[in-house]
Amino acid sequence: MPLAHVLGRPYFLTLLAEAYGRAGRTKAGLEALGEATVAQRDTRERFAEADLIRLQRELLIRQGSNAEEPEACFHRTIDVARRQRARSLELRAVMSLGRLWRDEGKRKEARDQLSSVYDWFTEGFDTADLKDAKTLLEQLS
Repeated sequence: MPLAHVLGRPYFLTLLAEAYGRAGRTKAGLEALGEATVAQRDTRERFAEADLIRLQRELLIRQGSNAEEPEACFHRTIDVARRQRARSLELRAVMSLGRLWRDEGKRKEARDQLSSVYDWFTEGFDTADLKDAKTLLEQLS
């Protein structure tokens, strides 16, 4: 069985790409996401799709690429997460969009969008994503 057909591979490659990104290894992260895209296509596994799109855009921004408008990409990621009813992935995508809007001076829009998603959660406030979201909301106030 080809390696691209291994179940779970897109998800784990997305995690690897995120780790590369945090370590400042943008090129390696993008290469992992390229492999994840192939594996996702071959397995038709869509679990990591929203994070894959979001991470790809974030790494391309770090690299200075303007291949696709960041805002449009993050909106697409949000749509994928909503379609999959993946609230945590939606939160991550909204945080990425919120950071972009914060940097563009659209603080109110960023806060409104992030608040609407953050307020949906009723537990798990000690998780990294919700802590990051709370910090970003405080920055946007």
